[in-house]
Amino acid sequence: MSQDYLKSALPSQIISERGSNLVVINPGSANIRIGLASQDTPFNIPHCIARHTKQTEGNVIDQMLNSHVVPEQHKEREKAYNTIASLLKIPFLDEEAPSNSVPRKMGRVDGHNPHIIRKNLPFTWTNVIEEAIDSSVSLETSSKGENGESSDPKEGTDSKDINASERKFKEFICGDEALRISPTEPYCICRPIRRGHLNISQHYSMQQVLDDLHTIWDWILIEKLHIPRNERNMYSAVLVMPETFDNREIKEIISLVLRELCFGSAVVHQEGIAAVFGNGLSTACVVNIGAQVTSLICIEDGGALPSTGKTLPFGGEDITRGLLWTQRHHQTWPQIRTDVFRKPVDLLMLNQLKETYCEIKEEEHDAVAVVHSYEDKGPPMSHKIRLTALNVPPMGLFYPKLLVPDVYPPPPRTWFHDYEDMLEDTWHIDFSRRSDMSDTFYPNVNGGLPMWESYPIFSAKPKKEEKVGLAEAITNCILSTGRIDIQRKLFCSIQLTGGVALTSGLVAAVEERVLHAIPPNEAIDTVEVLQSRTNPTFVSWKGGVILGVLDLGRDAWISREDWIHNGIHVGSSKKYKDSYYLQAQAMCYMNS
Repeated sequence: MSQDYLKSALPSQIISERGSNLVVINPGSANIRIGLASQDTPFNIPHCIARHTKQTEGNVIDQMLNSHVVPEQHKEREKAYNTIASLLKIPFLDEEAPSNSVPRKMGRVDGHNPHIIRKNLPFTWTNVIEEAIDSSVSLETSSKGENGESSDPKEGTDSKDINASERKFKEFICGDEALRISPTEPYCICRPIRRGHLNISQHYSMQQVLDDLHTIWDWILIEKLHIPRNERNMYSAVLVMPETFDNREIKEIISLVLRELCFGSAVVHQEGIAAVFGNGLSTACVVNIGAQVTSLICIEDGGALPSTGKTLPFGGEDITRGLLWTQRHHQTWPQIRTDVFRKPVDLLMLNQLKETYCEIKEEEHDAVAVVHSYEDKGPPMSHKIRLTALNVPPMGLFYPKLLVPDVYPPPPRTWFHDYEDMLEDTWHIDFSRRSDMSDTFYPNVNGGLPMWESYPIFSAKPKKEEKVGLAEAITNCILSTGRIDIQRKLFCSIQLTGGVALTSGLVAAVEERVLHAIPPNEAIDTVEVLQSRTNPTFVSWKGGVILGVLDLGRDAWISREDWIHNGIHVGSSKKYKDSYYLQAQAMCYMNS
């Protein structure tokens, strides 16, 4: 599309012409947001897969989990709770509320946060048995996809009604239904992305991680977007990648999209940059609070400032586990075997409670709620309880010792530096140049460097995780720019993204605590969090739509043929040549 055309055409016209064959993919540790650019909102699907095992009895577990909390961490957690309690003006952890105090405030299901649709219904176990179909022909055509995968499992089918000799377990189950498999069923759940990185370890090989990603994404493309494999060469993919990903991870994802998933072309955009465009901005400090990790980066005039990037090793799931710990410590939780690791359905239930009731506010905040227990294959049991200290868990963002993130064995970090076996060793091969390719395409021509070594977005080394709270991280991120003019602008342009950004009271808490975290010798006296113009959960995906539809940085698009034959592609470092024009275009989309 020409610049003149983009200036004159209506956004709806551009989307109808360009968006129908553009798939925007924003992968995360817990969920993947994916959809056609022509959609208003993406599918938001749990990023996991459950595979059938040969064991007679299996567990739906994350193989790499180590959730043991050492005594020192427990003491730090209690200390963090009491610090938060002092700020919120509520009793300390082991302090009883005075008998003559005012009644505790009770929350309601339809209460404080208008963004959340309040449902507290029990989840149902997923049926893991293939349906028996009389006709073998209909079996092949209706219950199998193009790659032989099963169609969506139908709920409510009692496996006892099926003759034992005819019981056939589904080979794999993806997404939400994978999280609702009974732990007594012979399935093992795998999460190919964990804490902002590919979940590679000595027990979960790179090949298995990539196979699982391929299976999940292929299932989504067929079952949700209805794009068969033989038509994907007519589609392009926009990859909106988290800042936590490293160079080799990005290359593997591109190979997955172009080689295995057979897209015709692909482009990579940084999640933080996509977030500002999704809100019609060009400059902001983007704070993406995901399920398992929080990332921060400053964007100026549509371009990232790489030195400002920071990663915090906690997110929404840690708040959820903090909620459970708080209730158990106050002895308000019923005597049920709630285990977010052994039974992912318990994590779903707790996430629902967190999104419904947790908020940041002063004074005591309790609520009467219904929680559910899920035992083996039996129906869920309901328990009416009184949740307490509901304003404490989300404050763990500012005092992360309260959260005690779960501990995993560290991935083999040398994996990120091992380029010798990448893409058939294309890093050290002199390609014969095609006449239609520019000088910058080849890594060894005119002293050029491989794309991911010189790419301004993704670092060649794993990013160091910060051990500080959210307010300190935001302050350090902005002050690291080193320029008072941009610092003042960024402190008034903080953008919160991710599902946790919907937490009631979070905006005011961020503004207050960031202002107090700024050193007194800095000439900054105003802090403002910008209101999101779209759902914070999907704002980066929406930005990917805008960037893809506007066809920015044409030389950054990678064709399937070029990637397969040449392995790498050196793009221009000037992906955003006219930030003010692009901002105007983005604003036009937001207002349309």
